[in-house]
Amino acid sequence: MATPLPLSGVRVVDLSWIIAGPTCTRVLADFGAQVIKVESQQVRDTIRNSAPFADGQQGINRSGFFNNVNRGKLGVALNLGHPKGLDLLRRLIAISDVLVENFSSRILEDRWGLTYETLRELRPDIIYCSLSGFGHSGPFRDATTWGPTAQAVSGLTLMSGLPGQEPAGWGFSYMDNTAGYQGAIAVLAALHYRRRTGKGQWIDLSQSEGGIAMTGTAILDYTVNGRSFRRAGNPPGNHADNPKIAPHNTYRCAGEVVIADGRKDGRWCAIACFSEQQWQALCRVAGRDDLARDPRFATNAARLQNQDALDAAIEQWTRQHDPYRAMETLQRAGVPAGVVQNAEDKVERDAQLRDRGFFLEAEHQEVGKRLFEGISVRLTKTPGRIWRGAPLLGGDTDFVLREVLGLSDAEMEQLAEEEVTAT
Repeated sequence: MATPLPLSGVRVVDLSWIIAGPTCTRVLADFGAQVIKVESQQVRDTIRNSAPFADGQQGINRSGFFNNVNRGKLGVALNLGHPKGLDLLRRLIAISDVLVENFSSRILEDRWGLTYETLRELRPDIIYCSLSGFGHSGPFRDATTWGPTAQAVSGLTLMSGLPGQEPAGWGFSYMDNTAGYQGAIAVLAALHYRRRTGKGQWIDLSQSEGGIAMTGTAILDYTVNGRSFRRAGNPPGNHADNPKIAPHNTYRCAGEVVIADGRKDGRWCAIACFSEQQWQALCRVAGRDDLARDPRFATNAARLQNQDALDAAIEQWTRQHDPYRAMETLQRAGVPAGVVQNAEDKVERDAQLRDRGFFLEAEHQEVGKRLFEGISVRLTKTPGRIWRGAPLLGGDTDFVLREVLGLSDAEMEQLAEEEVTAT
C-alpha cells in the first residue's frame, strides 16, 4: 500500500490566476492536497490564452504555460455573478482547509464580499493566503501589480544588468514564482500551527517584500558602508562581485543554437576559479601553462586587474570545444564549470536531470501525454506525485459539485438551466 502523501486530506480552494497563486497551489497539489481551481465563467485565467500551445494549436485548454502551473488540480467553472454560483463557492470554502488568491487588495471583498471575517464565518479555522503585490495594508495596498512591477519596487531590477548601462530587469517574472514558493511555505507553516492550536489565520504576503528579502547584501552594503549598489563597475554583469575572484564569467564555446525567431545564438559555458589550485588546473586543461606564468594572471589580484585579457585568453580555448565537453573536462580537473543550457538542452542532453528522473510524463485530457518539470524537493518517504495535467475549463465541475458538495441530479439540472454551470 502506497504511503499517503504529506498533504493528503487537505482541501484547497484556488481562486488564483496567472503565475504567483497557481505556483503556490501547484506545490500543494504535488504533495497530495486536493486543489480545486475555481474559475469564473465570465473571467477566465488569462494564461489559458498564453503561448506556447500544444502542437501549435491555440485553445483555452492547450496552453503549455497554463498546463505547467496548474497540473494536478481539479477545475470548476461557475457563474460567480449569479447568487447561486457565489453560494456554491461559499459552500466549497466551508468544507475546505485553505483558500488561496492573488488578486489586488480588496478585490475579493468588493467583487464577492469575501473578507477574512466572512471566511471565518464559513469555516472558523480557515487558512486564507493572499499573495498581492503590496499586501493588504499601507498606502499602495490597492495598487495593481505584475511580477515585473513588484520586482522593480523590490530593488531587484535596479541590481540587474551590466556596468555602465541602464537597469535591464529580468526577462521573466521570477517574482511571481518566488511569491508562489513563499506562499506554499507559509501555508505549510499555518497548517502546522492549526494542527497544534486548532486555529487558522490570514497569510498576507507582499510580493514586493518577498523580493526585498533577496536584496540583503545590497541593503547591508548601504546601511553599513553607505554605498549605493549602482556605482562604477556595478552591477558586475557576469563577473564576480563578492568575493572578488577571476576568472568568473561565461565563455563562448563551439557551436550555435537557433532561438525562437530563427536567429542563431552561440553556445556558452560558465567558469569560475575560487582558488589558485583551480586556476592552475584550468591552465593545464587548456594547455596554456604560459597563462599561469604570465605576470598579468599570476595572482587573483592581478587577474582582477586584467579581466578582459584573461577572458579573451580563456575563450580562445572554450571556442574550440562543445560546451558539454568543456564542462566535463573542467569538472574532472576540479574546476567549477557549467553549460549555459536552454530548454532543449535540459530535456534532451542533461544527463544529471535524466538520471534523477526530473522530467515526468502526465496525461492531459485534451492534448494527451506531456512532459512536466519534476518536483525538485525530494522526500524519501513521500516524494510527491504528478498525476495529471492542468484541468480543462470547468472539466471537473460535475465531479466536484456531485462528489464533494453532494448535489443531486435535480440540483445539477437546475443549475445548468439557470446558467450557473456550463452545459
